[in-house]
Amino acid sequence: MEKQQKATAYWKENLKYLLILLSIWFLVSYGAGILWKDALNAFKIGGFPLGFWFAHQGAMYVFVVLIFVYVRLMNKLDKKYGYDE
Repeated sequence: MEKQQKATAYWKENLKYLLILLSIWFLVSYGAGILWKDALNAFKIGGFPLGFWFAHQGAMYVFVVLIFVYVRLMNKLDKKYGYDE
């Protein structure tokens, strides 16, 4: 595979991962914290409504988990295209 083609394929796959992970974060932070909060507030976590919890803490936890998922995906991608050192 030519060097430029390899770099282009690497970048396209990286963008795909970014779009998927950022979409998940958006759905959790905006969706669970704002759009679906009334439905989620029927459930409680630690005495607080679930919609409130997602708006104030849950989205941050999901973001941290997504960072670790992204690191793992990128390490696999680096090995796949030979960019690991």
